[in-house]
Amino acid sequence: MTDTSKTSLAQLPVTLRNIETAAGVLAGFVKQTSFERSRTLSDITGASVWLKFENLQFTATFKERGALNRLSALSAEERRRGVVAASAGNHAQGVAYHAAFLLIPATIFMPVGTPTVKIENTRRHGATVIEGGATLEDAAKLATDCAREQGLTYVHPYDDPMIIAGQGTIALEMLAAVPDLDVLIVPIGGG
Repeated sequence: MTDTSKTSLAQLPVTLRNIETAAGVLAGFVKQTSFERSRTLSDITGASVWLKFENLQFTATFKERGALNRLSALSAEERRRGVVAASAGNHAQGVAYHAAFLLIPATIFMPVGTPTVKIENTRRHGATVIEGGATLEDAAKLATDCAREQGLTYVHPYDDPMIIAGQGTIALEMLAAVPDLDVLIVPIGGG
């Protein structure tokens, strides 16, 4: 297993150069989504508010940016063995979709009770889905155990510099479109 939890902190902070490198990896494979001014929100707030439409990605989420960047960095041997992840949906779909594209076997652990549509979309993208654990933390424990036992690479949904750099490409696109932005507001969960 590749233990990203020990290496990620040593590689932080993620730099602008890391994000620019990730943008090169993603070019042509991940959509540069539109970044548009919202007249309604701008009128309500009295500011010029712009929205980035990551729902237009193939998997309808920004999470595929980090997934592709991380998967692209795997060695040939790591790709051959495969990857494992834990997610309740968006990370799962990003990993599954790009793993299939890169011909990397992917196993995704999803907590019991994950919405059926998320499970089916992940399977449709080519991953083996295992429902297990009452919580996402439980599913992550099952996934890391699987990675260790089977020699797979665990693809963490957010605590990995390659994931962070991939997600950061969104900001590059926003600043390229509107260079004089004053503030970027990024709502996050595990992202």
